[in-house]
Amino acid sequence: MFRAPFELLLGFRYTRAKRRNGFISFITFSSMIGIALGVTALITVMSIMNGFQQELRDRILGMTAHMTLTQRDDRLYDWQDLYERVKQQPNVLGAAPNIMEQGMLTRGEDVKGVAVRGILPDYENQVADIESKMVMGSLQNLKPKEYGIILGGELAASMGVAMGDKVTLIAPQGSFSPVGIVPRIKRLTVVGIFEAGMHEYDSGLAIVHLEDAQKIFKYDDAVGGLQLKIADMFKVHEVRHQLAESLNQVLYVRDWTQQHANFFKAIEMEKRMMFIVLALIIMVAAFNIVSTMVMVVTDKQGDIAVLRTLGASPMSVQWMFIIQGLIIGFSGAVLGLLGGVSLSLNIDVIVPFIENLLGFKFFPADVYYISQVPSKLEWSDVWAVSGVAFLLTLLATLYPARKASKVHPAEALRYE
Repeated sequence: MFRAPFELLLGFRYTRAKRRNGFISFITFSSMIGIALGVTALITVMSIMNGFQQELRDRILGMTAHMTLTQRDDRLYDWQDLYERVKQQPNVLGAAPNIMEQGMLTRGEDVKGVAVRGILPDYENQVADIESKMVMGSLQNLKPKEYGIILGGELAASMGVAMGDKVTLIAPQGSFSPVGIVPRIKRLTVVGIFEAGMHEYDSGLAIVHLEDAQKIFKYDDAVGGLQLKIADMFKVHEVRHQLAESLNQVLYVRDWTQQHANFFKAIEMEKRMMFIVLALIIMVAAFNIVSTMVMVVTDKQGDIAVLRTLGASPMSVQWMFIIQGLIIGFSGAVLGLLGGVSLSLNIDVIVPFIENLLGFKFFPADVYYISQVPSKLEWSDVWAVSGVAFLLTLLATLYPARKASKVHPAEALRYE
């Protein structure tokens, strides 16, 4: 028959027993609750930051592709042949040609610097989700040789234009004339307005038909590059190697991790700093365990002395108090894990309830692009937080347990 070690039994018993000193019980309970609150807060905040990161990534990639293929000088010739070969790759879901250039839009005295994107509407839906972000008009309104233009909502509002209005596009590629080089100027008609929910696009992006962009920016029959949408956006490096092996052609590749590297690195660093800051809450609770266990050791010196006279080794006494401290920490970590997971999975219900109760919005829709608090629970974060809490609890028990193992039976029993 299996018999548990007496260190384990006594550790559980000391945790359950009603102590003579009620203050020690209160400190033990507060330490457990402190660890639970720290773990809950850390899991919840990490989930919210994961949600914000995913929301921003989806909004950025909703307006652009996962990967772009181009050649020297950002020109791609005979893109139709490359399109057919790329579409045969197993991890490529879609492809579309485009042109990306800079220009200036003018209307009256208003002048705005913009990024001009030339697209083919029938292809663009394979790589981006611009159509769902249109608030006026449609991508299909872009017709070759009709020189229509689609503007971001903020850009259109700042210039005071609406559907059917005329704007003037000034391209940096100049034309030769008897008076020298003059900029190329073209009159365009607003045929659509979109709102992507990202200031970078809504205030500085204009979309025209690919053939019109080729004429305005002097691309002839070339395009700027071929955009790709892949099955798993996090496997861009694998797809890059697959394309290098299968395509017998010199190409330059840019993916979304390179184009927005600083932005996503900043979010990741902020997430790590929040982890460190909130982990301090767990550390404070762990220090409470140190004070609790020191008082328990002082309170139980007589019991320790009796155990030592009955043959218990210093290591056994040490393990007994380590187990007691780990029970406190483990209980707090489990309560915090349950609380954090519950909050993270129900944040979409809890936040509206608090907003209705207090009568205000945390993220007003007219101020913030993200009007709801997003949450994405990742179990790797849950286990990492729980592991940190358990490790800090273990470290907090070492000093009191070491102190208990050094109790001398004769001195402890002198006044008993």
